[in-house]
Amino acid sequence: MKKFRKVLDGLTTSSPGGTIGSPSCGSAAGTPTAAPTPKEIDVQETLVSENFQLCKTVRHGFPYQPTALAFDPVQKLLAIGSRSGGVRILGRPGVDCYCQHESGSAVLQLQFLINEGALVTACADDTLHLWNLRQRRPAVLHSLKFNRERVTFCHLPFQSKWLYVGTERGNTHIVNIESFILSGYVIMWNKAIELSTKTHPGPVVHLSDSPKDEGKLLIGFESGTIVQWDLRAKKADFRIYYDEAIHSVSWHHEGKQFMCSHSDGSLTLWNLRNTSKPFQVTFPHGKIQKDGRKESCKPILKVDYKTSRSSEPFVIFSGGLSYDKAGRRPALTIMHGKAITVLEMDYPIVEFMTLCETPYNNEVQEPYAVVVLLEKDLIVVDLTQSNYPVFENPYPMDIHESPVTCTAYFADCPPDIIPILYSIGAKHKKTGYSQKEWPVGGGTWTLGSHTYPEIIITGHADGSIKFWDASAITLQMLYKMKTSKAFEKPKPGEGRAAELLEEDPFAVQMVSWCPQSRVFCVVGISAHIILYRFSKYDANTQIVSLEVRLQCESEDVITPSDNENNPCFSEPGSHSPQSHQQHAASPGSGTSEGVKDSIPCLKVKDRVVRVPPGYQAELVIQLLWADGEPPQQISSLDINSAYGLLAFGNCNGLAVVDYLQKTILLCMSTLDLYGAADPYQRLTRSPRRNRQSTSGLTELSDNQQSVDMERSKSPTSDHVNGHCTSPTSQPCSAGKPRIPVGPEGPRLARRGPGRPPFRKAQSAACMEISLPVSHTEGYASRRAMLQQLHGVTMYSHDEHHTTSPYCWSERESRENSFSRSRSSSVSSIDRDTKEAVTTLQFGESFARKSDALPTPCLWVGTSLGVVLVIPMSIPTDQEERMEEPVTIGPSGAVLMLKGSVLRFGFLDCLGALVQSPYEVWRDPNAPEDPERPRRRKLVHFSPSSSQDACGEGHLAVLCSERQAKVFLMPSQSCLFVHNITEASFVLRADVVSVCNSVCLACFCANGHVMTLSLPSLRPLMDVNYLPLTDMRIARTFCFTNGGQALYLSSPTEIQRITYIQEMCDNLQDMLGELFTPIETPEAQNRGFLKGFFGGNAHNFDREELFGEAAAGKASRSLAQHIPGQAGVEGMKVAASGAVGELARARIALDERGQRLGELEERTALMMTSAETFSKHAHELMLKCKDKKWYQF
Repeated sequence: MKKFRKVLDGLTTSSPGGTIGSPSCGSAAGTPTAAPTPKEIDVQETLVSENFQLCKTVRHGFPYQPTALAFDPVQKLLAIGSRSGGVRILGRPGVDCYCQHESGSAVLQLQFLINEGALVTACADDTLHLWNLRQRRPAVLHSLKFNRERVTFCHLPFQSKWLYVGTERGNTHIVNIESFILSGYVIMWNKAIELSTKTHPGPVVHLSDSPKDEGKLLIGFESGTIVQWDLRAKKADFRIYYDEAIHSVSWHHEGKQFMCSHSDGSLTLWNLRNTSKPFQVTFPHGKIQKDGRKESCKPILKVDYKTSRSSEPFVIFSGGLSYDKAGRRPALTIMHGKAITVLEMDYPIVEFMTLCETPYNNEVQEPYAVVVLLEKDLIVVDLTQSNYPVFENPYPMDIHESPVTCTAYFADCPPDIIPILYSIGAKHKKTGYSQKEWPVGGGTWTLGSHTYPEIIITGHADGSIKFWDASAITLQMLYKMKTSKAFEKPKPGEGRAAELLEEDPFAVQMVSWCPQSRVFCVVGISAHIILYRFSKYDANTQIVSLEVRLQCESEDVITPSDNENNPCFSEPGSHSPQSHQQHAASPGSGTSEGVKDSIPCLKVKDRVVRVPPGYQAELVIQLLWADGEPPQQISSLDINSAYGLLAFGNCNGLAVVDYLQKTILLCMSTLDLYGAADPYQRLTRSPRRNRQSTSGLTELSDNQQSVDMERSKSPTSDHVNGHCTSPTSQPCSAGKPRIPVGPEGPRLARRGPGRPPFRKAQSAACMEISLPVSHTEGYASRRAMLQQLHGVTMYSHDEHHTTSPYCWSERESRENSFSRSRSSSVSSIDRDTKEAVTTLQFGESFARKSDALPTPCLWVGTSLGVVLVIPMSIPTDQEERMEEPVTIGPSGAVLMLKGSVLRFGFLDCLGALVQSPYEVWRDPNAPEDPERPRRRKLVHFSPSSSQDACGEGHLAVLCSERQAKVFLMPSQSCLFVHNITEASFVLRADVVSVCNSVCLACFCANGHVMTLSLPSLRPLMDVNYLPLTDMRIARTFCFTNGGQALYLSSPTEIQRITYIQEMCDNLQDMLGELFTPIETPEAQNRGFLKGFFGGNAHNFDREELFGEAAAGKASRSLAQHIPGQAGVEGMKVAASGAVGELARARIALDERGQRLGELEERTALMMTSAETFSKHAHELMLKCKDKKWYQF
């Protein structure tokens, strides 16, 4: 524990601009600044480096790009492999485990060691892996890398330790599962087929042992050849040559028939008595046409042939539909007797698996469900009901129902909010599901002791919002709402509206939520904001609409002397209430161009509508088109329920709205907010108007020397690859970036007149652009990345701290530019210092040094690294608050940082986090009680309420993309400063509560996750978590209290992580247990006659055939054995070194003793049975001994 005794007051003689922005603040980590003051405070920091450790906790959502499926019928576990090398193992709700192959190769096939707690994966790099599932975090025990052959198919018989591996060359190898070493027994393709055959049979596509005799192996080759191989005799029993390519084979449980699916959409049934031709050929979906020919059909990729005691067999297959019917969706067909049911799917079928009651392939299968893995969904069909209903999926597999565009994470929510959201969301759930229990019920999971209410909010491209219960590392949908319901649907043929029909005009850009007051705010891509209030009652309401003109004019000339006389925006005619559908007009906006001026992008419903319980839209704020130009994206937002105010900003300026009175209070450019306190010397803006086409970004001259000259001449221009880009604007288009506003003025490089302000919504799920890791590359890629990330162009303060120009190769220039224009006319008009509002926060603070008491303030951060503190005067009486105007005077403090400002946080003088004030929730539609009039109940957290020892004041934590500073208010003295990164830049920063203390958590573009102590800004953790990140992660990464964070790891999955040691230590207890000891069901008694005439399946000894003694050793060059790392978690569970070996040996001995005991019992039973049989036979012999033949 350290004590930091730092300065509180002083600096009365120095100006905030000069002192705060000067190097006197220091540049080293946690460097204090000296000020002549006798006053000191004690801040005891309890956090140390040992409190922090970074690890993944759990992954939610649907596995991205799935490739394989497996099911353990005894343990009831489901495994899904993906193209990126991931494996998801699912059991009962709460049992959800994610494993990742280090190679990242696609998973081709999965095979459970049934009821053994192990899984075999075959990957596209021709490597087999054995995973241990008997620990909460599975780990690889063994790997086997094939060097000369490509693996195409694997088969592991039930209760066998020998894995059959088919290859692309047509050979079949055998692997010992226990040692993961290749056997010397090989079935070569040229031995399997007849010697007279002149063509290669193709890769092995199927391997299975006969249900009748385990010593017979059925090998299916892609060309249509099928061979039954006698493993003992090492020869083929029979060979089948069929004209059509084979995709899959499925046995009848008696082992006398098998069914094949083919590439022409046919199913063939083969009888072992006569293998010269198929017993039956069917085209399930091939109808006979008028000319007598059958329709051509798509391949049947897989078929399952399952028997049932009580009914006809089930034949289940995917594919096989006719080519003629265009537009038909992918289907799963279920043939049961004469009934054929076609289940159409929303997405292509990757794999399906029939779930049966028994794990034995020689027993009646009794199928009860079908698991269907689609490209973007997982469904389970109930086979026990004639209408084949689906089971309700308990896992959150629909996160990506519409592409995720933003995320928010809230820990320690009010405990009553989750049940209320769930009760309202449950009313809108779909019906028609199967009434039976979810069939994948493996593993065990209990609610841990370290749980608290957590909520994740996801915004989507279609304008929908989903609230998820994320408590106890699970994820369950609570409530869904659609923001598009506040607007009229665009009608076709309405000019500009016709263009919007194919787009995502309602895509969610960011959200702001106050859990205590339940006020919810949504920012959309069409430059609109919707304010929602929560109610448990339905209501008839009319949505109020406010329109704001926040547009700069390119003719304005800004100089240091006249910047106050030429505002880009109107000063608020703003203190007076604005009426419905009115906006603050700009005097310099010029004449309107028909309907393209002063109109919003969307039309709000202007009638009374019936709204259900839940979140109900109360107010819609829209930015207007101005002079034929679309509004710029909203880049920052904050809402405060205690003040009743909402603030938002973009690259043009700032607006503040009173949502209680439904008026616009402030609508100003960032420049006008400074007044006389502007810390920058503004360069002149060129009066030249140059409207570009929409085909690309502007580009500088190809002459590299001129680029360097321009860069050295103007420190305020931000050129990367000839593009004018910005770090802090907001998303707009998918695939192609929105045309940015170049530094030469908002007109340059914008869309032409009449174009919509968005194309396709910029889904956070669809971004795959790598971010930089090195200093040099990072600078260019950062600009290009953030241009793509946010969509509009502004200026960043970074160049004030750059001393040397950068040169870029032609190749890097191509890689980092998203679209290009050959125009070279930018270099002469690149001196506009356009400044965006990048972050906002309401709170009780001190706007001026002379303030004695804290007042309501709005903290504004800009892309130039400037922080403005704007004081406000808000009436305290409830009646006055609804009638008297709120006064805002932009004349507060001006502080400065290096880089674009990202986050604010406030601490009291003891280092405790100061929360923003809020209004306690009350239902706006609750019935009125005349005896108890409804009044607003406000909760304030005054930063100076408990500071008797250190006087009035509080600490302000400011973080930018390069730097963090701690200021003392109201003296505005800089106590600590820390340069977070030089080689990269911060993407996300939050002041969070962890371990009963507070820290600053940062996520950088190079993948580093950092934590800094507060208020001293001492580095506590710096972990290189994601060496190469991408735009999707940059858009969705967010921290929350309790040491947790999340991001969208793929377009369909949310990854949660923790960065505190305590949660890492408790993670084992929070995760579900995959393996549970279950006794393997006994095989059915086959009966004497079936056993005698049905083959000697139980007398087959694979060890005798495949062991090293009989088969010898395999060639070392064929495959390489790689021992697994056994996993960190496995090492924690088992003691290290000899103790672990002894423990494993003891477990093995116990298991062996248990098996010997079972064997002894069975032997005793057999002996008793034999003695009884002998006794009865002897009695029968004595009875019949003296009888003549005619006496029987």
